[in-house]
Amino acid sequence: MPGTKTATVGVWINAGSRADDPKSSGTAHFLEHLAFKGTERRTQANLELEIENIGSQINAYTSRENTVYYTKCIATDISQNIDILSDLLTNSKLDTRAIENEKHVILQESDEVDKMYDEVVFDHLHAVAFKNQDLGRTILGPREIIKIINRQNLVDYITTNYKGDRMVLVGAGCVEHDELVKLGEKYFGNIIKSDKASVENSDTRPLFYGDEITIQDDSMPITHVALAVEGVSWSAPDFFVASVANGIVGSWDRTTGTGSNAPIPLAVAAATGGPGKTPIANSYTAYVTSYADTGLLGVYFTADKNADLKLLVDAIQKEWGRLSKGNITEDEVERAKSQLKASLVLALDDSRDIAEDIGRQLVNTGFRLSPEEVFERVESITKDDVVNWANYRLKDKPIALAAVGNVKTLPSHTEIQKGMSFV
Repeated sequence: MPGTKTATVGVWINAGSRADDPKSSGTAHFLEHLAFKGTERRTQANLELEIENIGSQINAYTSRENTVYYTKCIATDISQNIDILSDLLTNSKLDTRAIENEKHVILQESDEVDKMYDEVVFDHLHAVAFKNQDLGRTILGPREIIKIINRQNLVDYITTNYKGDRMVLVGAGCVEHDELVKLGEKYFGNIIKSDKASVENSDTRPLFYGDEITIQDDSMPITHVALAVEGVSWSAPDFFVASVANGIVGSWDRTTGTGSNAPIPLAVAAATGGPGKTPIANSYTAYVTSYADTGLLGVYFTADKNADLKLLVDAIQKEWGRLSKGNITEDEVERAKSQLKASLVLALDDSRDIAEDIGRQLVNTGFRLSPEEVFERVESITKDDVVNWANYRLKDKPIALAAVGNVKTLPSHTEIQKGMSFV
């Protein structure tokens, strides 16, 4: 990136919580915490002091499919930062006392996540849509398993998953590619390849279940609901068509004060579909969640505890039916394409965002589409593509549902499933 004096460098690993052993679910996330507790070469105090002295920002996160360690630093310190990343990934001490101490931290984090109802409802959605499968497990893992995770679990996870063919070293900003290659050879050259395919690249594709989980909680002032059909993988040929179709469904938030004049029919319905043309929800978002071999696609919405949830569920299915019947305009398709392209550009605003884009694409698909290539693919999408996609991905397809709050006014799963015929 010309004109910058800083860089983001990091390692993207094609292994996350779905690579956990079911008996030690949460190991991937646990490792992320322990990486900063000291290595064979650096004590925790020395590691923290070294990072402070060079002014770097170092971080890590775990998702269902990826584990990421990255640092943002001054360009002159790239070599030292990659040395630190290599040390964290290949020489973590995994001290028994640190493991026991960190359990309390992770259990506290679990308590905090339990209060984030958008996270909770999507964890439930994964559990019901991919029941008894690796994608159905939470990233943090069950509390009872967190309490018994041991050093051997962590060693086994590293030995199995932290392999050269599952890792990508990424640099963005004031960094030269050839120099990064040399640093990769120096600090990561000893990492060997794996002897078996990753969970995501195995021959067994996850099964999607049309089912529901609803949790009645009268104490919650807001109800959270997520609907999903089986979505698209990262490398699916209709990935961008799905994103354009979702753009037509759109999103809406009551706090913005808009809706009744919005160019999005579902937003109008959400804003004015109640008695006396009052809102029938607080917000909704059409989403696409993709994985290496499958995905979830649908609408997540929130509503006051006394709202009639059936009104918005019916409106969502009516909108999906409108797509499948071809009752959309060319203008809607073009607007959704423009919004998608804008969001893609805005999501590449600094070196960290660009590194994230490179790393995510490479570990999940094996290649990176440049923004120009993405624009070309998006621009080629037509109204017919969207209509055909809706009939292929939505019409008569199994639907999964997760809801937390006052769920008494939700239609039954049987009724919602019947609505997928779009009659």
